[in-house]
Amino acid sequence: MTTISPTPLDWLVEGSTGPSLVVGRSAAAFAAGLRSTPGLTLIDRDRDEVAQLLRQAPSAVPLVAAVEALPLAPCSFDRVLLAQSFHRYAPGLALSEFARVLRPKGRLGISYTVRDDSVPWVKRLVALVRAIDPDALSGDYGTDSLQALSDSPYFPRVETRTFRRWVPIDRPGLLAMAGRTPAAQVLDDDGRSALLAQVGDLYDNAARPPEPLLLPYRVQCWRAEVDHTELTAPLDLPDDGLQIRL
Repeated sequence: MTTISPTPLDWLVEGSTGPSLVVGRSAAAFAAGLRSTPGLTLIDRDRDEVAQLLRQAPSAVPLVAAVEALPLAPCSFDRVLLAQSFHRYAPGLALSEFARVLRPKGRLGISYTVRDDSVPWVKRLVALVRAIDPDALSGDYGTDSLQALSDSPYFPRVETRTFRRWVPIDRPGLLAMAGRTPAAQVLDDDGRSALLAQVGDLYDNAARPPEPLLLPYRVQCWRAEVDHTELTAPLDLPDDGLQIRL
């Protein structure tokens, strides 16, 4: 019997069937995956980006608003989902807002897709481009921002999981990708042609025609159950902490 492996979205929403908030245009794949679920809301601060999200899930509720000040009632969602975007927000404000709109036992799910440079042919490609620009293809994806989630009192238990993803790329596609790098753009015509010739040779040596090469990626996922203790704890002031004089 064949076992179907879960997708990143499957894992992020595991055990949850209630309303979802999908945050940001970069989470369009999540919107598409949840398009048939009830109670789906799509949000971005840019109206055009919300319109793009809505194309993935036409029956969802669109909302144009800032993540750091969500115009939503407390305890509205079972899950809040983001992809490739957490680093764009003020973490303290965003995490408190996510916690506020999540129901008890609701979960925050975040994913980042990052290139896997451990595959030999990708190592060689990176080396070619970095011979021109040492900072090229550095892969600064924003995952360092997830430390704020680990430190947040609103989400004390964080789980992580990594998935592999392979994206086919043919010879013209690899040449186009290399040609679009900032390192290639600063070269003169002869230098760019020499770089692309090396990239073409790399493809010819690594590929097994007629199959394309496969670009390897890691989809890193974080999910965390909300803890409302910090939001509902009473505010204790010392007896002399507040004095009003007329």
